[in-house]
Amino acid sequence: MKPPTRLFIFDADNTLRRTTVPGKPCPHGPGEWELLPGVRERLGAVRWGGEGAWLGVASNQDQVAYGHLTAAMAQRLLADMVRAAVGEIAPAPCIRFCPHALEVPCACRKPAPGMLLEIMAHFGVAPAETLFVGDAPTDAEAARAAGVGFVWAWDFFGWGL
Repeated sequence: MKPPTRLFIFDADNTLRRTTVPGKPCPHGPGEWELLPGVRERLGAVRWGGEGAWLGVASNQDQVAYGHLTAAMAQRLLADMVRAAVGEIAPAPCIRFCPHALEVPCACRKPAPGMLLEIMAHFGVAPAETLFVGDAPTDAEAARAAGVGFVWAWDFFGWGL
């Protein structure tokens, strides 16, 4: 019998939010993104923290390395996204992002499992109790590499793709 999910980790772009500026792979500032359909309703129904589940975000943000936004702005935009999705009902979400350029090898950029492993260590949650939700093959590969469950964003949020 599989243990209950105690930690939900989400990719950000095209999983929880989408960029509203054509041609940008991720937002570079406030007002350049919106939550995807069903995100607020689905995440608002989860009991977060304490007796419930923990929330994490693992996002590749290579636009930081290319100078399109600062690491502080990337962190702020991800934190704003979590607040928009769940309000204040998710105590202390753990947000990790990879700021490295695509051509620079690193242990954190998905499909590497670095960010997922850091988030699990932060909350002290085992891989068998963790679910990663994403939209890209690199997300699925990162979940496999970290030994955690994976579900496609469209299945989790019911987009029916």
